[in-house]
Amino acid sequence: MTDLGDFLRRCRAGLTPEAAGLPGPSSGRRVRGLRREEVARLAGVSTDYYTRLEQGRHASPSTAVVEALARVFRLDPAACGHLADLARPVRRQPRQPQTQRVRPAMRQFIASMTGHPALILGRRTDVLAANDLARALLTDWTLLPPAQRNYTRWIFLDPAAREMFVDWAAVAAESVGTLRLYAGRNPDDLRLGELVKELKEKSPEFGTWWTAHQVHERTHGFKRMNHPAVGPITLHFEAMTLSGDAEQTLFVYHTDPGSPSQDNLRLLTMLTLDQPTRTRR
Repeated sequence: MTDLGDFLRRCRAGLTPEAAGLPGPSSGRRVRGLRREEVARLAGVSTDYYTRLEQGRHASPSTAVVEALARVFRLDPAACGHLADLARPVRRQPRQPQTQRVRPAMRQFIASMTGHPALILGRRTDVLAANDLARALLTDWTLLPPAQRNYTRWIFLDPAAREMFVDWAAVAAESVGTLRLYAGRNPDDLRLGELVKELKEKSPEFGTWWTAHQVHERTHGFKRMNHPAVGPITLHFEAMTLSGDAEQTLFVYHTDPGSPSQDNLRLLTMLTLDQPTRTRR
């Protein structure tokens, strides 16, 4: 089964007849979610055509068909984009993407944000840069070999991350959804394949969420943490795509004014400023 077929099958299984606007009770149905013929009828295609899409015997549906299926499955914008990516007819041979570089001026910019944790993630959620406060808040990726400086890898394989995030499962599942989005856009990325293989082997949770084929687009949100040095912190974040490289995203974190979280983040800032600064690569 292709990634397109797998995604369609899971979308179909996750949509109830009631949600799809179909009449009649859903009790007693032998399949979870909609039947293939129901999806085909709602999308305006033949059952045979839709079946071939799910089974991977036809991998290049038209834009009109993709849009119709997105409407049937009630997909959000991120999932709509993912479906369109999976339906692209061109698939290149596996490749090793060029190393991403953060502009020196951007490194200086996030370094100047002494009161706000800030980091830049690239392809595959690779950590390309982080200021001192972000490293104190999360982890110091500069101490790791370059190939291991990856946010999702840290979330799943570092026990400290699991203990620090109050809602670790939600944070981890979202990171898998972000990787799924990237995989749809870059099915030929060899390093992504290596990362997914490693995480599947070392983390049962990752394998379960990867198989679920849920997608997540990072835009904004919050994270609850219990930091070992300063205690509980609830952080809001904004994600901004950097001009010049659409695959670099700047994350800036902040706390609610006057909150205990703000006090704890200020304490962490002071502790960070007390530490000698060393050259960051």
